[in-house]
Formats: sequence, C-alpha cells, structure tokens
Amino acid sequence: MSEALERSGGPVTGPLSGIRVLDLSINILGPTATQLLGDMGADVIKIESPGGDQNRYTGPSRTEAMGVLYLNANRNKRSVVLDLKRPEAVAALMRLVDGADVFVHSLRPSTAERLGIGYAAIAARNPRIVYAFGPGYRGDGPNRDRPAFDDVIQGETGLAALAWLQQGEPRFMPMVMADKLCGQILASAIGMALFHRERTGRGQQVEVPMFETMLAFNLLEHLWGAAHNEPRGDIGYPRTFMPERRPCRTADGYLCLMASSDDQWQRLLPAVGLPELADDPRYRKLVNRSRHFGELYAQVAEKIALRTTDEWRVILDAADIPNAPVRTLVDLMNDPYVQATGFFRDYEHPTEGPVTTTSIPVRFSDSPGSLRRPPPKLGEHTREVLREAGFTEAEITAAMGSGSAHPR
Repeated sequence: MSEALERSGGPVTGPLSGIRVLDLSINILGPTATQLLGDMGADVIKIESPGGDQNRYTGPSRTEAMGVLYLNANRNKRSVVLDLKRPEAVAALMRLVDGADVFVHSLRPSTAERLGIGYAAIAARNPRIVYAFGPGYRGDGPNRDRPAFDDVIQGETGLAALAWLQQGEPRFMPMVMADKLCGQILASAIGMALFHRERTGRGQQVEVPMFETMLAFNLLEHLWGAAHNEPRGDIGYPRTFMPERRPCRTADGYLCLMASSDDQWQRLLPAVGLPELADDPRYRKLVNRSRHFGELYAQVAEKIALRTTDEWRVILDAADIPNAPVRTLVDLMNDPYVQATGFFRDYEHPTEGPVTTTSIPVRFSDSPGSLRRPPPKLGEHTREVLREAGFTEAEITAAMGSGSAHPR
C-alpha cells in the first residue's frame, strides 16, 4: 500500500464499489463489519459523536484519538462528526440517508428509536436501504434491550465454560471472539441483503444478535448427543475436551498436527514410528478410533518429543499430514510465509507516521478489494461529505454546531 495511494484515496475497486454505507457503530463488532465493506469497495462514512468512537482512545497512539485498536478496524472510511442529540444533526443525517445503501449502528433498539433513527424512521425515508445492527439479543425476545459485550456473551453462550471442562475453571478466549465473529457475519448478512435488494428492489432490516449467533457457533459441534430428540450421548464434542488434544512438545518447541481420515492415520502412525498401531482394531477405523483418541494422541505425543520441530515437519510433509509449528504473535510478524504473501502492509499515515496493517484476506479474481484510505481523524471529512450531499456552507455550520471534531 503506497503512500501516494493512501493520501489520494486511490482508485475504487471491489464488488461493493458504488455502495454507500452510513456507519454509526463503535467498538469492534460494527467497525469490523463496515471495514470489510470498505475493503470491498464501499464508500463507508463513519458517523461519530463529538467525542468519537471510544476505541480511538484504546491502545498506544502517536496523536490523540488515534489509538491502535481504532486504527485496526477503521481503514477505508471517512469520518463525519454529528451530535445526534441535536435536531439539526439528526436532520442532516436523514439527508445523508437519502443517498445511502446501508445503515449500520451498534445502539440498543430502544436507543435508536429514541433518537429517531430506528428502522421504521430510516426505511420511511429510504425504502431501499439495508438497515443493519448487531445487538446483544434478538429484538423479539425478553432481553431485547439488555446491554452486552464480548466477555458477557462468551460466558452466557457456553464459550467460557469450554475451558472449564478442559482445564477446571471457566476462561474467556484470549481475544474478542464474539465481537469479531459477529462483525464478520454482519458484513456477510449485509451483502446478502444487498443481493436481495438487487433482485427485488426492496431494502430490509438485518439483525445479527450476538447471543444467538455465538450460541449457534458454539453448538455446531458441541450439540453432539443432544442433536437427537432422545439424547444418544452427552452434550459436547468429547475429542475437544481431551487433555491430550494439545500441541505436541518436540525436542525444541511445539508442533501441531492433525490426522482426520482413516487414510491419514494409516500414513501418520508409521511416519511417527508406530506402524504396529495402524493395524490395531482400536485405531484402524474412525468409528472405533474415536473411542480411543486420548490414548492414541498420548502415544503419538511421546514419539513427537524425540525429534526437533523441523525434523518432524520434513517427515510429516513427506507423509502429507497437515502440520505446523506453534508460532507466537511476535513470530508471525517475521514469518516467511506471511512475508512471501505480503500479508502485512506498511503505509505512511498523514498524522500517525509509519503504520502496519493487514492485507485483505478474501480474494476476488474479477473485482478485488483495495486499501484506499487510512483510518480517518475524528471529523476529518465532515465538510467534504456534507458538501457532496448538497449542503450549503450555512447548512453545514448548522449541522455541525459546536460539535465539530473535539476529542474528549
């Protein structure tokens, strides 16, 4: 990503080129979704309060209101400051709605309605709009307006309890898993709604509730025996809770390896020095092997401990067995494969100086996404966007009031 491309805004490419998104979301879930839309060519206008998205103040920063957590989720966007507590600002937002394709927020339903930007009000203004949000819970349930954050959802959907079953106490996944995954799904759902609109001409409301989304995610494998109306086993996928299911210690580090099919196990066992187990009736077929995974994993791990990670990679690659070393976050910054594919992109931010970001992982052969804009300063594009929407200078001044970009 070149300095010139970032500073100029660059050419717009991607499957969503020509789509305009009004993004009223903050934190991680909504911004993750809208950054994906921006990467795919959408013109994302980030509508912020005078204080800005609170993630602007999270993590190291060179200048105020440009924290690294904000930088990592807000590229390919323009920032407009509107204080929606002021009627003039709400009126300005509604004029922007007229020319928008997508409206995204991270408010509770009752808050959106109180501000006059609930689905009914937005759809009345623009029936073709896709109105999307990621609340904590479904809008037709008793928890409709309960607050929810990633940690709460991880606990409530059984994710934190998975560690309890394996390690003896509940633990959060060491990442904001619910926010990031729900953000990815929200972006996907918006794309589906836009496809529907192209066929029918109709917009609609898109709701991705965190609780139900993460519950479905968790139970895909863990519903297990409860999948039958008359349970045929315990709930929870047993293999994932085995203490033996972990990276194998090698002579100089750790190695991850995975055999799944009968054929893979027939290649793996001789490769690690356990050829006699390949014909053992306990391990030859999956239906029996699954009852003995713990002891099988333990025997494989004993053999893996005898050689170095690099030695095992050569052996396992020759046997066509999926394997990889355990890499730390620091390791990843200099990983040869990551460098070969250009995953990390360096660019010069107008105020933050040299910045590293990730490339776009999804590839389109005919309409690739692009990295065009660095994460914007608070309110950087307020006047620009309002002028594009046909506002006069007097109207822009009225809409901005005294709430032009002033970080808290």
